[in-house]
Amino acid sequence: MRILIVDDEPNIRRTLRATFEVGGHAVEEAGSVPAAVAAAGKGGFDVALVDVRLGTESGLDLIEPLLAHLPRLAIVIITAHATIDLAVEAMRRGAFDFLPKPFTPAQVRAILERVGRLRGLKDRVADLEDQVRAEIPEAELDSPDPATRRAFELARRAAQAEAAVLVRGESGTGKGVLARALHAWSKRAQGPFVTVSCPSLSAELLESELFGHVRGAFTSAVRDAAGKVSVAEGGTLFLDEVGDLPTPLQPKLLRFLQERKYERVGDTATRAADVRIVAATNRDLEAAVAAGTFREDLFYRLNVVEIHLPPLRARTDLPDLADRLLAFFARQTGRRLTRFTDEARAAMTRHPWPGNLRELRNTIERGAILAEGPEVGLADLPDRIASPRAGAGPSAAGDRVEVGAQVSLDRLEEAHIRRILGSTNSREEAAHILGIDPSTLYRKRKQFGL
Repeated sequence: MRILIVDDEPNIRRTLRATFEVGGHAVEEAGSVPAAVAAAGKGGFDVALVDVRLGTESGLDLIEPLLAHLPRLAIVIITAHATIDLAVEAMRRGAFDFLPKPFTPAQVRAILERVGRLRGLKDRVADLEDQVRAEIPEAELDSPDPATRRAFELARRAAQAEAAVLVRGESGTGKGVLARALHAWSKRAQGPFVTVSCPSLSAELLESELFGHVRGAFTSAVRDAAGKVSVAEGGTLFLDEVGDLPTPLQPKLLRFLQERKYERVGDTATRAADVRIVAATNRDLEAAVAAGTFREDLFYRLNVVEIHLPPLRARTDLPDLADRLLAFFARQTGRRLTRFTDEARAAMTRHPWPGNLRELRNTIERGAILAEGPEVGLADLPDRIASPRAGAGPSAAGDRVEVGAQVSLDRLEEAHIRRILGSTNSREEAAHILGIDPSTLYRKRKQFGL
């Protein structure tokens, strides 16, 4: 490692230099705040050991300018006047560790080993993120499409704050992917990212999943459960499809957003949680507020920063997305797939993509499997895309598919569910009419890209 020693006592600098150089590290010294800032400006340091007392100046005041030059620098504060308050203040300002004098060479080496392990983990995470971007093209958070690019830029800016974020867009537009990216860009990136699927459970079970429960709270509660709010401590809680949150649970979520306090089901003890809230929905929440199915105060609490993801049919980068997905599935299947035929590309351009990125991925995966040669042709695409008569989009699917028509049961089921969803005010109402529970409806929506 390259190590910067900042201390106004030459003897301490020489002793530390000898300790580090024996271990094979490269060392530079600075005896004052200006000298330390100048050295950091040249870059290249991994660790800085900074004394609290630097003549008339404080080493704590050096933390911010050092990190401004070197964001990944691990700063270790050293002092002969150690107190708990001083240690807490050093860590609050961004120090990596706190080392009271006198210290032994073994203590210093232990800190360097921890810095090395943490640096290795961060590099590994960065490598994995690069692999994900390379292997999952729809997770690429960069786009030439202006509206999509604006959404990504807004998410990057919002990530630096703690305010609630509401990601809006049709099903399949990548709201969950953007929520994860927002977490990764935030100061909570080292904390957990926890997802709660709001339409997947009944109100009672969802409350237990969200806030936890104590043993005996209900029939199947044979042991205490922490709940996802607790699991997300120090990180981000992602409320997926929050527009489908059951009405009885909305006041409890509102109280949690306002106070960051909650009670587990069946418990009277009030708990606090440090989590950042990101929510997503494909519903028109303003209409739900007007209809009385979604609380207005909860809507405004969630909607501090609003990000809109455009539907795929409105984006200008469909050809790029399709090509990246084809390259991905060519690698996955070990096949030499080079391109789409002109007819296939034209059909995909005409299609309105009601399932958005999810539908596009499924379509191209199918094409990569069925293609007989190096090109994906029109015959390799689903009928709804390959044949204009098959219709595409909500209105065509809903209007043209009738009982007794020459279509598959899946197509008929999709059309019926789409019609019911379009004519009801909530997912719960739609599930009741269809005669299925909300969790089954949720899976059907995912299956059909609704």
